[in-house]
Amino acid sequence: MLLRGRRIAAVTGTNGKTTSTHLLAAAVREGLGADAARLVTNADGANLHYGIASALAKAPKADTAVLETDERVVADMIAHGRPEVLVLLNFSRDQLDRNHEIKFLGRAWRDSLTAAGDAGPVVIANSDDPLVTWAAGAARRVVWVDTASTWVADAALCPNCGDLLTRENPSADAPTGRWDCPGCDLTEPQADYVVRGDAVELPDHTVRELTLNVPGKFNVSNAAMALAAAVELGVPVSKALTGFRTVRSPAGRFAVTTVNGVGVRLVLSKNPAGWAESLPMLETPTVVLAIDSVAADGKDVSWLWDVEFEQLRGKKVICTGPRAYDLAVRLAYAEVEHEVSVDLTDALRIASIAPQPVDLIATYTPFQKLLKMAGLR
Repeated sequence: MLLRGRRIAAVTGTNGKTTSTHLLAAAVREGLGADAARLVTNADGANLHYGIASALAKAPKADTAVLETDERVVADMIAHGRPEVLVLLNFSRDQLDRNHEIKFLGRAWRDSLTAAGDAGPVVIANSDDPLVTWAAGAARRVVWVDTASTWVADAALCPNCGDLLTRENPSADAPTGRWDCPGCDLTEPQADYVVRGDAVELPDHTVRELTLNVPGKFNVSNAAMALAAAVELGVPVSKALTGFRTVRSPAGRFAVTTVNGVGVRLVLSKNPAGWAESLPMLETPTVVLAIDSVAADGKDVSWLWDVEFEQLRGKKVICTGPRAYDLAVRLAYAEVEHEVSVDLTDALRIASIAPQPVDLIATYTPFQKLLKMAGLR
């Protein structure tokens, strides 16, 4: 009942769901103009069934919905929500104790799109991701986006036949090269939208700058995906780009704030792919890294060994959170100077002697705690 009668765009993937949802919602809002009240979105990142239901229940008259959707909810969203547009961002190992192998999720997406047939959504798909490409291949129509991804550790094998994928012709715009399976016909599709540095090439081959107020190359990729989705929803490119510029700290991500009197820039990273993108953003000589492993974070922290913490050499790192010592072992092997303080408040006290703001990366649970401490939640 809550889904009926609305135009729905759903956004899913392992990394970037919340920011991409904010970007797409901002673009749609700009496109609606004076009718912006017609839009509803679950902007706080509550992306399971109850979070989506709660957001929709609060806006019964809104006829357009941009909904962040957990990877496990996608099948139900396709079957019951009948989204007009479905944005598939990427797949990466995340909370393996909960989601198990990511191909299980990819198969669920593919099966749901197959079952939907001609009544299914237009899919905005990341052509750099083989598993996304395989899953999206069952959709009635796909708009491909080359996101210039750099993380390939979760994309070694063909999801269709299991052969080892090959990569060729790396370039500045395609740093990992185009992927192809030598064992079957699955290959990287020709993209409709292409990320080129801080800009995006459109289907008509014009190039538009993405002047974003959220940092990082990965957010350029998120914006390219959101732009393709916005266009499918009827938003002119110029209005979508204007809307993007209103997004600054989606659900607290990248917020520069004060926590217990300490100036910090908050960055959320939940898995190896996220950390691989976040670590190069760090600008301060002292950084705080907060690690937990309760259900919302994923209980298995073996992923710490997949992150290149060696790039933090020369910085002073403060490890905090219940799994701080696991991180400290990894940093010791990476030869990174570090100090351990499991208590977050004490870690902030130690950081207070450094020039501020201090960059702080946290997994999900400590990030939510930091938002509350900063009065942002």
